[in-house]
Amino acid sequence: MAMTHDEIFARVSAVLQDSFEIEADRIRPDARLYEDLDIDSIDAVDLLVKLKPMLDKPLKPEQFKSVRTIQDVVQALALLIDSDSAATA
Repeated sequence: MAMTHDEIFARVSAVLQDSFEIEADRIRPDARLYEDLDIDSIDAVDLLVKLKPMLDKPLKPEQFKSVRTIQDVVQALALLIDSDSAATA
């Protein structure tokens, strides 16, 4: 199931608002997870757990070790979702 970057961003934004109580106006593509949103390493793992339902395969934390911003998360998820779609096509 392919998703646009906007759809992925909306899902990530909803998780950040609902699970981490981050105000919507702070959630921008260039927002840095650690510095701007106070997402620590434990929160980052929790975020990945909450985003996993978007994928049809196991999520490996190392696939996200280089993410720094919301846009990085969106791009990493888009790559995984696209690879899922290609594998099932």
